[in-house]
Order: sequence, then C-alpha cells, then structure tokens
Amino acid sequence: MYELISLKLKCPVCGKSLMDEKHLVDNEPSILLNIEIKGKKGEIRLSSIYGSYNYLTDIEMPEGEVAKFSCTHCNAHITSDSECLSCGANMVPFYLDMGGKVTICSRSGCKNHVVEFEDLAVALKKMYQEYGLAGKDDFKPDHEITQVEKPVDEIQEIIESGAFMNSYCPHCNKSLIENNMLKLKIHNGGEGFLLLSPYLNVFTSKSTIFLEEDKTVKDVRCWHCDKSLIQENKTCGKCGSDVVMIEVGARTKLINFYICTKKGCRWHGLSGDDYYDIRLEDSLEW
Repeated sequence: MYELISLKLKCPVCGKSLMDEKHLVDNEPSILLNIEIKGKKGEIRLSSIYGSYNYLTDIEMPEGEVAKFSCTHCNAHITSDSECLSCGANMVPFYLDMGGKVTICSRSGCKNHVVEFEDLAVALKKMYQEYGLAGKDDFKPDHEITQVEKPVDEIQEIIESGAFMNSYCPHCNKSLIENNMLKLKIHNGGEGFLLLSPYLNVFTSKSTIFLEEDKTVKDVRCWHCDKSLIQENKTCGKCGSDVVMIEVGARTKLINFYICTKKGCRWHGLSGDDYYDIRLEDSLEW
C-alpha cells in the first residue's frame, strides 16, 4: 500500500519538536535540522512523508559523504552507535511524537531507515485517527460529485474537496490508480514514480527518486504505455510551468484535468470546454 503518512519527529536529546510548519516538503511540514557535511554547515529540511527521500538544504550534499546532524533548539549532535546495515555509516535517531523512534542513515544518498513503535496498537490507532487513505482526514473519502443549481435551467456538476478522482491515461485509457494512489512515471535525472493523493485538494505526495522543491519535473509519463502526459501549448495558471493532463471521471463524462509539473505548486484545473459544466470545489482558479 502507498498511504502517505506524515511522521512528526522530536529531538532525542531535548525532546522538542523538529517540525517546521512554515516550510513544506512534499506539501507537508518539514523536519528542520542543522547539518554539516565536508566541512560546510547549513540547514536541511527533510520530508516528513514516510518513505520519501526529498529535502531542502542551503548547502551541497555530495553523494556518498557522511553528514552530521544537530538539533536547532539545543544544538546537540544527534547520532548513535548503531551502524547502517547497507553502508556502515552511523544511524541518526529521532523520537516519534506517537511513541517510538525513527532512525535514518547519515550517508548522503543512502535510503536505509528504520521505524520502531513503542506500542504498535496505539501508534496504528493514532495514524488512523489522523490519516485516511488520502492523507489528512480533513477530507472525507466518501464525497462524490454532486449538482448545484444553475441559471437557465442548466445543471452544473461540482467535484467536492475530498472526492476520489478516478484517473486515466488520455493515450491508452488505462487507470492510473494503483493501491488507492494516483501513480505517474517520472524522468528527472533518473527514472522513478510519483505518487499523488487521488482526492481533490489533498496535496500529499511522495516520489521514489529525489525531486527538488520549486523545480519542474522534466517528463511525466503513463506507467502503462510510457507516453508523455505533458501538454504542449498549455502552462500552469499560477507559475507558468508545464502541465500534465490526465482524464478524470466526472458524473456524466471523462474530463481533462491538468496538474502543474513544478514541485510544491498546488495549481490544478480543467479545460475551457469543461469550465461551464463542471466546477472544482475550493479551487481558487475556478
């Protein structure tokens, strides 16, 4: 399963929260730490999405180099005697606010990490209380497409926030949904997958390869037919970046749905042909 769960971490020395609510990575509050690597010091903001390896930093992160992490509150060096089973570097531990700990490898590029819960039953209960399959529980997954009154005896469909959007490739018409996630193939200096919440206005995401915040993805493809989903002669209505087009099932027909390719941009919208028949709830563009 691909549920996108955001973990809230605390410093193992002073116990204070490491979460940065103002700076988002993968559209969720990031984990803020001081970092030192190859003699250079700076800050790093790690993704709080479990299984994501994205981050923001103000220094270079040479592949294969071991980094030192410290708390931004107490400045204590965060490390352990445990060695990474993949590369031998020291593991870096953090406390989970729901009980337990997360340890990550200190070597740049190594993806080894471990999550341990003090009480698995309690942790799972807290996760299900806070998160649904879509991500945050703010949006109810049973929302469906409804109708609103419109002048001249016309009916306009409205897709409510939290509505599950069945999504399809516009080329091969196969479903892009896998394990309750919208799955897209990406090329961005390497090949991987981008997993998006398929619920309208739930912006949680993660990728299997590193994606830099505020940068556009070079190419987005269907994972069935491998054809590009990036649209020519159409750009994001907010930042001007390229957009991806998929087909989404509305109540009466399939509609063209556009998503910005810039990491962190939340713009999405419909084609001009669908504008008068369908509205996206809580979307500023419409």
